[in-house]
Amino acid sequence: MASVESSSGRTFLRENLGTVLFFVVGALFLLDLVRRLATGIVSGGRFGTLLWDGIIFGMAIGLAGIGLALTYSILSFANFAHGDMVTVGAFAGWMVTFIIAGAGKFSWQALVLIGGPISVSTHDLGISVVNTPLALLVGLLVATAFTAVLAVIIDRIVFRPMRDQSGIALLIASVGVALALRHLLQFFFQTGNRGLTAGQLTPSMTVPIGASAVTVNAHEITLVVLAGLLMVATHVLLQYTKLGTAMRAMADNEDLAQVTGISTERVVLLTWLLGGGLTGAAGFLFALDQGTLTTTFGWQLLLLIFAAVILGGIGSVYGAIAGGLIIGVASRLSLLWLPGELFVAAAFVVMIAVLIIRPKGLLGGVTSV
Repeated sequence: MASVESSSGRTFLRENLGTVLFFVVGALFLLDLVRRLATGIVSGGRFGTLLWDGIIFGMAIGLAGIGLALTYSILSFANFAHGDMVTVGAFAGWMVTFIIAGAGKFSWQALVLIGGPISVSTHDLGISVVNTPLALLVGLLVATAFTAVLAVIIDRIVFRPMRDQSGIALLIASVGVALALRHLLQFFFQTGNRGLTAGQLTPSMTVPIGASAVTVNAHEITLVVLAGLLMVATHVLLQYTKLGTAMRAMADNEDLAQVTGISTERVVLLTWLLGGGLTGAAGFLFALDQGTLTTTFGWQLLLLIFAAVILGGIGSVYGAIAGGLIIGVASRLSLLWLPGELFVAAAFVVMIAVLIIRPKGLLGGVTSV
């Protein structure tokens, strides 16, 4: 009996070695974090700041990831144009924001190009959620609507004619779309980093944490609140509307959905509209928080968005949100142990470690749309 129990224990350990190592390493990091906080090596303020930064970053990544998860769950292909759609949404929204906020102060060329090669003083423009709320609200709406319409146009021109082809063919086509979008942006807006907001006009508050404090500004709060509201709205749509029921039915079994009378092409159209809109909103809000914008910033975020979606369970909207928060918090808290240039690598290490335990992701894939 003892021999059987010993053999069973060894088999369990061998089959679950990855899980055991994950929790052991996690426990060691947690204990070391507690030690650092207790001994003052890491202040409560620094820990709180990194945690807050991780939540902000994770909310932006999670919101952008919803659109990617939606299109995968319905169409079953990885859209590599998603990152550049984030950028397009940001540029469309911020162009309108600049036009409204700077009308009569700067030349129309400078406003349409969001500065670009023409100098625009962000202090004189004075964009902040307190100083120019209307301009930012209209910009957010334009970013959402423009990217939603663009997503449908791209689907009708590129992806719809290829609907019956393999996922690899669609993936390659999406890479071509990404390159086309990026070069069009660079042609019209040119390259280079441009400032967006007036930091000195952005109100902030200090949140005490023990003997230290965390500074939170209005743009960070705006991103977290609006991203949270959009996530809740998406949940309500998916769970309590006919469209949500149809989308979940298609994600589970497209052929069965057609048999039951669901217009699959209509669901695809609305999926692109919803996913594109959320993608554009994510791009605009992330640029608001960062205060800067480049023609490649969405492309630079793409791998992290994919990491969040894969971590949560590719095709799962809720998994994308959870994965985004995990990626965001893990990447920022890793700075307590790693140099700044390795924070992205830390996010991917966490993703790989979790997938060793749950190969299908945290929420298990497309059935959890």
